[in-house]
Amino acid sequence: MMSITTIQPSIYTDGGCSPNPGPGAWGYVVVSGDEILHQAWGGDLQTTNNRMELMGLIQALHYVLQHPCQETYGIFMDSNLCVQTYNTWMAGWQARGWRRKSGAVENLDLIKELAQLKQQNPAVEVKWVKAHAGIKWNDYVDQLVQDARAQLLQESASR
Repeated sequence: MMSITTIQPSIYTDGGCSPNPGPGAWGYVVVSGDEILHQAWGGDLQTTNNRMELMGLIQALHYVLQHPCQETYGIFMDSNLCVQTYNTWMAGWQARGWRRKSGAVENLDLIKELAQLKQQNPAVEVKWVKAHAGIKWNDYVDQLVQDARAQLLQESASR
């Protein structure tokens, strides 16, 4: 009798811009063990770090929707703000009519999209990892974002 082994796929996401606000990029990489299954990136010439971090997570969740898996996807990112938003704060904001206790929710357009994606992706765990701590795939996606931002600037300059 043959048994099927499943390996939990992991997704590492990142986003950033320099200066903040300014030109920025997001990226994610899907891995299984040491193998890259997929990677994607994008950017914007006028954005913020938080918007790019959120976009990395949003795009990773779109990937999960398009690639269902028997196992739970683990999404890892070094933005504690995004992890807390996804896991904790977003539900309370939604219950209060998309308001924080202290006022408006920043980046509400992206937060609402994130909430819709969370409802469609029950088999996802979003976890925080320390930045620049020698975590192979987190370092990889950090470089992917830096390269995407550089490419965005180069393409913008040649227009």
